[in-house]
Amino acid sequence: MRIRFSFDIAYEFPVATPVVLMLHLRPELAPRLLTPEQLLVSPDVPVGDFRDGFGNRCTRLTAPAGCLELRCTATIRDSGHPAPISTEAEELPVSTLPAAVLPFLLPSRYCDVDLLGELAWSQFNTTPPGWSRVQAVCDWVHHHLRFDYQQARSTRTAYQAHAEKTGVCRDFTHLAITLCRCLNIPARYATGYLGDIGVPPDPAPMDFSAWMEVYLGGRWHTFDVRHNARRIGHLVMARGRDAADVAFTTSFGPHTLSRFNVITEEVSTLGDVAT
Repeated sequence: MRIRFSFDIAYEFPVATPVVLMLHLRPELAPRLLTPEQLLVSPDVPVGDFRDGFGNRCTRLTAPAGCLELRCTATIRDSGHPAPISTEAEELPVSTLPAAVLPFLLPSRYCDVDLLGELAWSQFNTTPPGWSRVQAVCDWVHHHLRFDYQQARSTRTAYQAHAEKTGVCRDFTHLAITLCRCLNIPARYATGYLGDIGVPPDPAPMDFSAWMEVYLGGRWHTFDVRHNARRIGHLVMARGRDAADVAFTTSFGPHTLSRFNVITEEVSTLGDVAT
């Protein structure tokens, strides 16, 4: 399967402002690209690339006063299969976890583990450990929260999402990550493209998506808590402890978002015609 992904984003800056972008796919996806992933910046300003502490590809620039436009269109090869199920994947004792995994057990900006431990153990203590327990967490969060894009709030924590019982994909993901960490299951935040491939199209405008990755059986597994289904075509842009680590734009000064379009679609193998 081939998937075409693109974005067209514009900001207004009152003064020249330093900006860090996380708008490229993760470096390990590069071998699957069929057309280059070239970031087009207008006006043409000097840009630099670096890798952050989580291995995400970042772009650094100074936006001039006025309009800054960011565009990219590329195509990638995908298996066309939903995220795999590994029901045999087991939880590992904390004492045997790799050191690099341990930070994904700790509280972070939006994942207030210290406030949700009692809830986690009261709800899931009797659930069989491993894959079944993580899926039970996803089921519970999926039914506990009501998706409402109009109620999106960039400051909402996992505990607040639980109390308010509403949110968007980042809130579903934060709450599930937090409950997993409370249960001593490492969980991290992932963001990127997720199109309506193999499912009925969503009439709402497309956005970047969020899901979680959980460490079981010695490797990371994808769980889409918002949809609570095995979806096709997760294209990861960035990974971190929570949304604070993976913002697609970090502006060190005031700005206004004036245009935001994201497209992810399957294309035929014979041409760039959406199927």
